Amino acid sequence: MHTKFSLSICLGIIAGSMGMAASAQAFSFTTNFTKDLIGPNEARGDIWLNSVEFGGTTVSNFGLVDRVNILHNDLWTGGNSGAGSADRGDLAEGLVQELLIEEGAVTALGNLNLNNIIDVEDRGSFSMNVWFDQAVDNLFFWERGRNSAMRIQAIDDVGNSIGNLLTINSRNWNRAGFGLNTVEIEGTQPVGSLGVSLADLGLSSAIAGVRVSAEGTSLFNGPDWKVVGSAASVPEPGTVMGLGAIASGMLVSSRRKKSQKA
Repeated sequence: MHTKFSLSICLGIIAGSMGMAASAQAFSFTTNFTKDLIGPNEARGDIWLNSVEFGGTTVSNFGLVDRVNILHNDLWTGGNSGAGSADRGDLAEGLVQELLIEEGAVTALGNLNLNNIIDVEDRGSFSMNVWFDQAVDNLFFWERGRNSAMRIQAIDDVGNSIGNLLTINSRNWNRAGFGLNTVEIEGTQPVGSLGVSLADLGLSSAIAGVRVSAEGTSLFNGPDWKVVGSAASVPEPGTVMGLGAIASGMLVSSRRKKSQKA
């Protein structure tokens, strides 16, 4: 009885220590960036992501999108028809591609230029799998306009959905501290930001990618978005070994006490 109780406590301590990274929930973060242009054109030029800060932590080691599989994308037939397309600031580097192909989506998402985004028409529907160039344990989203929702779900290496399906609504996000004026729009729109943790995704280990989608309804309203991930942190081998030694020691001690009583 005492042996089982002690071992359970010990294993609980180990599980809790190893699972701390997954205990956070959806969170606000500060975006640290550098603008190439100033004045009236600052929202039209390159805006480079330097780091993000949240909960006393600064992250600058990012997983960037390096592969995309477009599962569905409403057809662009001219004007504001269709769904997702590659967009950039009027004076920024990057790609404009109304008839979005997977290589174009990678070009738009797979860099640190926050003025390279996926633009979705207001009533357009789309779904795409995006993978990062390394495993990630937090997702950082930006949405131009702060007036749209999107659905997200983690995926494995081959695109199978895992964990929770979430709807995140940028109407509730904090301002990211900058605006964007891109080829698709006239004028500058504010940008919102939101962080999504592994716990939000219903997972406890790092992920390879995420599925992002939206329906052609007023709730979704064509999200214009960017995503990067934080490179996954791995527990120090010494820490894991130390916790294992504690568990082993407690188990041996309990067995000895039981043997002495017998």
